[in-house]
Amino acid sequence: MGRRRVPDLYRAPFPLYTIKVDPKTGLVITAGGGGASKTGIKNAMHFLDLQLVGEQQYSASLLHAHDTDTRATMNLAVGDGVIAAGQDGSCSLMRFRHSSQREEDSAAAKQAGNSEGKARRRGGKGDRRGQDEAAASGDKSDTKDETSHISVTPLAEVQSDLNPKDPLQKVVRFSPDLSLLLTGGSDGHIRVWEFPSLKKKYDFKAHEGEIEDLDMSPGNKHLVTVGRDFSCSVWSGSQLAMGLNWLETTPQIAEKSYRYMACRFGKVEDQKDSLRLYTVQIPHKRDRKPPPCYLTKWDGKSFLPMLTAPCGSEVISSLAVSDSGTFLGLGTVTGSVAIYIAFSLQKLYYVQESHGIVVTDLAFLPDSLKGKDIRGNNETAMLSVAVDSRCQIHTVPNRRSFPIWLVLFCCGLMVVGVVLLLQYLFPGFI
Repeated sequence: MGRRRVPDLYRAPFPLYTIKVDPKTGLVITAGGGGASKTGIKNAMHFLDLQLVGEQQYSASLLHAHDTDTRATMNLAVGDGVIAAGQDGSCSLMRFRHSSQREEDSAAAKQAGNSEGKARRRGGKGDRRGQDEAAASGDKSDTKDETSHISVTPLAEVQSDLNPKDPLQKVVRFSPDLSLLLTGGSDGHIRVWEFPSLKKKYDFKAHEGEIEDLDMSPGNKHLVTVGRDFSCSVWSGSQLAMGLNWLETTPQIAEKSYRYMACRFGKVEDQKDSLRLYTVQIPHKRDRKPPPCYLTKWDGKSFLPMLTAPCGSEVISSLAVSDSGTFLGLGTVTGSVAIYIAFSLQKLYYVQESHGIVVTDLAFLPDSLKGKDIRGNNETAMLSVAVDSRCQIHTVPNRRSFPIWLVLFCCGLMVVGVVLLLQYLFPGFI
């Protein structure tokens, strides 16, 4: 039996490093490029329109390509119509606006109507013919096709990494309430800006060496950072609150044989006040017989480890958590993609080498986009991008289930059947 294959949703003319879904506009935003080297590979940010075809299939079309000149976008965050893009050692902020041709024509017609109204008030009844023509023109504009238009406007740029050798922003996040912009770079510093004023709030050395990942808890209470120095730290403001130790759940593993690679907070379905933190640990050194990587689930408030489970011997390269906190997504350096159940850390979906090379980013689809059901008959759907320039979508179809009334009815029939059988075998039983 051949390997399972996932068809490409979209293919860009350059390597893809990051992908995000904006629930407000319904846009899929992906970016990458060839960098400053003169290889002829472009650097750009692509805005895609994602559509559900039928109940389980998807299609994507390019709406707009934003050229980023000589800098490739390595990571990005999206919030309230603003993109924060990591480009070399800087974080570039830009505002994007999504509108349809019909909206633009309606606005133009309204403005023209206001101008003509003023002219009619000055000209009297002699302009009745012009009024009729304007009305006809307005009707015609309202029936034009609804071609989408996206405009991108630069806002500001901040220096997010000061490594003297090769400055590189490794990660960027907006806080859950969009009041803060957080970055981590190759110089080991965490930098926090107030948003949208971009007044710097914190700048502190969090790790020796590169920052691998960071995430902020709801309410901006705790910041969790992951570095290449084997540590995963919890911060309150700029003060270290504690360091995490996943080996408490696996004492048989030697220290410094693994390092943290990623961290994400996640909700707990049907438990409003609960919070979880998920981390990925990968082997520090690669052996001929590769050891497994591990997923750890932590209590998101006490930061005590709850569960650790192996997640395969392919080295993990990316982590994502669904909006509901029900699913975890993993990508690997060999191009494989997997979806896990967050509660049990059990593998639900797996495609080996779905991409030809490193999976650079993952993004789950929200439950709805612009008020429309986008999941269809799928329990979840997740986007993946890789250095092979491909964007794919991975779906888990809804599992068949029986209504509770049918289950109860069948149980009742079984009870009645048992009673009748006993009565038949033992007359006078009842």
